[in-house]
Amino acid sequence: MPETNLSMHAAARGLRRRGVAGVLAATALAAAPFLAPRLGAHLPNLALVAAAPLKIQVHILAALTALAIGTMLMIGVKGTRLHRTLGWTWVAAMATTAVSSLFIREMNHGAMSWIHLLSGWTIVALPMAVYAARRHKVHLHRRFMTGLFVGGLLIAGGFTFLPGRLLWRVFFG
Repeated sequence: MPETNLSMHAAARGLRRRGVAGVLAATALAAAPFLAPRLGAHLPNLALVAAAPLKIQVHILAALTALAIGTMLMIGVKGTRLHRTLGWTWVAAMATTAVSSLFIREMNHGAMSWIHLLSGWTIVALPMAVYAARRHKVHLHRRFMTGLFVGGLLIAGGFTFLPGRLLWRVFFG
């Protein structure tokens, strides 16, 4: 009986997590039409991305792929065949994102910047996270993958929207 209570609590916790994510997403979508004009947002100017060098296009595509798949992995059921398949795809997208970023140096006069440290950490941590999963060290795997998702995608991705950067120009002109 205690196992049933634990699984019920885990299921409830998962529903709450998905519920919070849904509420945040819905709030962002609802607020976007009111906040976007005040921030100077407009329809994305994708011509800027099309005119960017191939290394930047590859980086953006890989990062968006990792963001979409990573979001599904964070919300979805863990340990299933779908989770493993999407997980391998996510690892490939994250590795592509990290490696491609090492070639992007336009903002720092050809030199690497402190944000490239995140890329280096991603290249090191991805195999460690996969190794943890293969050894059934679920807690360690979860910590690595959550950290890579938050730090390597959300936080690093947030920096791409700073004034003067490409995605700032794409969305805010």
